[in-house]
Amino acid sequence: MFKEYKTIREVVGPLMLVEGVEGVKYNELVEIVQKDGEVRRGKVLEVERDRALVQLFENSQGLQISTSRAKFLGHSMELAVSEDMLGRVFDGMGNPRDGGAPIIAEKRMDINGEPINPAARDYPNEFIQTGISAIDGLNTLVRGQKLPVFSMSGLPHAELAAQIARQARVLGSDEKFAVVFAAVGITYEEADYFIRDFQETGAITRTVLFTNLANDPAIERISTPRMALTAAEYLAYDLGMHVLVIITDITNYCEALREVSAARKEVPGRRGYPGYLYTDLASMYERAGRIRGKKGSITQIPILTMPEDDKTHPIPDLTGYITEGQIILSRELYQKGVTPPIDVLPSLSRLKDKGIGAGKTREDHADTMNQLFSAYARGKESKELAAILGEAALSETDKLYAKFAEEFEKRYVSQGFAVNRSIEETLDLGWELLRILPKAELKRIKEAYIEKYYQS
Repeated sequence: MFKEYKTIREVVGPLMLVEGVEGVKYNELVEIVQKDGEVRRGKVLEVERDRALVQLFENSQGLQISTSRAKFLGHSMELAVSEDMLGRVFDGMGNPRDGGAPIIAEKRMDINGEPINPAARDYPNEFIQTGISAIDGLNTLVRGQKLPVFSMSGLPHAELAAQIARQARVLGSDEKFAVVFAAVGITYEEADYFIRDFQETGAITRTVLFTNLANDPAIERISTPRMALTAAEYLAYDLGMHVLVIITDITNYCEALREVSAARKEVPGRRGYPGYLYTDLASMYERAGRIRGKKGSITQIPILTMPEDDKTHPIPDLTGYITEGQIILSRELYQKGVTPPIDVLPSLSRLKDKGIGAGKTREDHADTMNQLFSAYARGKESKELAAILGEAALSETDKLYAKFAEEFEKRYVSQGFAVNRSIEETLDLGWELLRILPKAELKRIKEAYIEKYYQS
């Protein structure tokens, strides 16, 4: 039963105060019906005794509060879900943006989701191939994992996101794989880039796309990732699909959260962000995972641009606490022409050991991964030493390590945004580069693997 009130007392920016309310709940949807029949929507942000603070989804300009009615709908925001969502483009509120008909709902789901019982979670242990060597070979993505990408303004994280969405798949599995892509607070050009890229490559047929543009209301920005995760939960747990969720850009989401928090006059936390930023981000990131007894899974790749290239900024800092690692993009590598400019040394996937090895990738994966990391780190040190003291100061072995680091960046990390490498190609390329070094230097690889792969 809808409850209607003509007691709208005040509108300040995107916020509206309704008095004399009864039985109204936090997050409940509200329709503001004007005298001429125009309807605007909002949701309840706060309830205190008989007063409700409502956040408007649209602009409050021209709203006549004396003649408007606030209708409380009795439920929070919901998304109509169906398998027909695949191949479609929606806005941040779940309305079709591609000119197609609205979805005929199989069911309607609350976009805030339901918490997963920790005891029902299954441990992530299956390899997902992204076709990108710096991720697959060295910072492996595992099904059910949360692995964010930390980027910087001006770096090509949009191209990397599109590449992962196009190429990602679960190996050795004929089970259905889908991508849910949420673009938060992006420009029209970026949105157009993603849509065209997916259409031209055919990836759109297995993708659900949510796009929230920079000129859309802040409250829509907050709902967009949750819409995407709700669609992912339906595809994963109702239809048994493996779902990869890519959200770009989490920084825009956090800015919208700060904007709403400031409008509510809340006490700010670090850098003006609300004190509950950690909890809010966790409520999204923790919707990834696998559930025992269910075939489907949700794997998350949130992408965020670090304000001022600062890893200690609250957004990357808190994201790092909640998620299982991070892929870090480097401005220095990008200026050298390396694409994608993934800085493999500070990057980390905490679950990589669970998704590699015999029967998953190849038996030599773990050893070659450790050896490549070690050789690249030493090669970078050798290059820094040569820059300070001159190449004459390097030993012959150091010169080989410096050459290895150069070739590693040029051939292994830099593969462009159109190349899709299988895990076998990535591992073989790793061995090809390790042959630059003498066999005696491969101290992290078992003798049996050196015999099998070093000469071939």
